[in-house]
Order: sequence, then C-alpha cells, then structure tokens
Amino acid sequence: MRLGTSARVVLATVTAVILVAVYLPLMVVVVNSFSTSTSLTWPPPGFTLEWWGRAFQSAGALEAVGTSVLVASISTGIALVLGTLISLALQRFDFFGREAISLLVILPIALPGIITGIALNNFFRTIMGIPLSIWTVIIAHATFCIVTVFNNVIARLRRTGTNLEEASADLGAGIWTTFRLVTFPQLRSALLAGGLLAFALSFDEIIVTTFTAGSGVTTLPIFILNNMFRPNQAPIVSVIAVVLVVVSIVPIYLAQRLSGSEQTRR
Repeated sequence: MRLGTSARVVLATVTAVILVAVYLPLMVVVVNSFSTSTSLTWPPPGFTLEWWGRAFQSAGALEAVGTSVLVASISTGIALVLGTLISLALQRFDFFGREAISLLVILPIALPGIITGIALNNFFRTIMGIPLSIWTVIIAHATFCIVTVFNNVIARLRRTGTNLEEASADLGAGIWTTFRLVTFPQLRSALLAGGLLAFALSFDEIIVTTFTAGSGVTTLPIFILNNMFRPNQAPIVSVIAVVLVVVSIVPIYLAQRLSGSEQTRR
C-alpha cells in the first residue's frame, strides 16, 4: 500500500516527535554527566570529566554494580533453565490445563511491578517467614525473567516443529541425546537472545527490588534513587545513569541481531 505525500509527511512528523520525546531526556542525562555544575543547571556552564572519575572510584557505586550483576546473572540462569523446561512442556505435550499454565507463566510480566513487589514481599515475610535478602531479590527477578526466556524459546519451538526430533527418535536416539544433538542446537540463539533480554530486564529493575531487598542490599537502580537528590551527587548519578543505559542497550541490541539473523537464515 502506497501512502500519499501528506500522509507520509504526517507519519514522519509524528514519528520524529515521538523519538525526540523519548530520546531527548536521555541526551540531557548524557550531557549532564559532563557538566561542571553540581546542581545540573541548564545549559551546562562548562564540561568536565571529573564526575566520571569520581563515579568509577565510588565504593558504593561499584558495590551496587556488583550486586546488580550478581542478581541479574543468577536470575537469568534460573530463568534459562525453568523457561526452557516450561516451553518444552507446553509445546511438546498435550495435557489438561495447558492454556491456563501458559497464561500464568506470562502473567508476571503483565502485572504492574508494584503489585508484584507487594505480593512477593507478603509471601516472603508473612507466609514463608523468610527475611528479605539478596536471595529474595533474585527469586523475585526470576519470576519475570522467566517470561522473556519462555517467549523466545516457545516461539522457536513452534517454528521448528518436531520432524527432526521424531527422525532422531526413529534412528534410535534417546531423549537426552535428541535434546543435546537436535533440540538444543535449534534453541541456542533463542536462549541467548532470551538470556540477554532477561539480564537487561533484571539489571535495571527497581520497583520489585524495592519491595524484596533486605537491609544492606543495594542494586544500581536503588543506589541511583537514594543519591540523586543528595548534594553534589547529581552529576555522579548522571554518570551512573549513562552507564546503566549502555548496559541495558547492549543486550537488547545483541538480542535483536540474533533474532534478526535467525529469521534471515530461515
């Protein structure tokens, strides 16, 4: 379908306005990370690299980065295992309640974060009697990271079908041999893409983390929230925010490239 000249102009204008509204605030954060102003006045009175050096020497910031990487890594590992198993069960087997289970698996990503956070906080503290710690954060993150892995893997399973697996079984291969030599190679790029997205999602999550983190557990987003209004900390927080944006963009970009290259080969 060909669009008229006026329609193309309107579409281009609307697209440009949306992109500016989304990315202009990010550019302001980037510029503020080099500003000489401690209160982030605009326009910046000058530019310096001092805040970048101080940010990378901040013990609190480095500890928060390490905590976020640890939480995201373990949560992603749990999500890869459970998300793959759930995908195989729902796609390869027919049983009562399959559609209901599929809905329940996807539901955590659709629920508002504050609802999930409150529910998990009550579950850990009231029902289970478990004190909040870094492990409650990991479990909480895994609940929604599973969804990204599940969506990628089950979509791949639907496209690949079962012909190769059935042929492997006909040739005498067992279940684990078939999974290792036939199923897993077909899922590798989907698993990697899902894992990257899960890592990015966990790394910058703050709402659920706020409700499930114990005292002394400070992830990078929480560190930013706690320090952004403190005197002389705003420029350092801007530096950390830029790093957080980059860390979030890279996994998403790689995941898109993997998904795109896989579709091209097919």
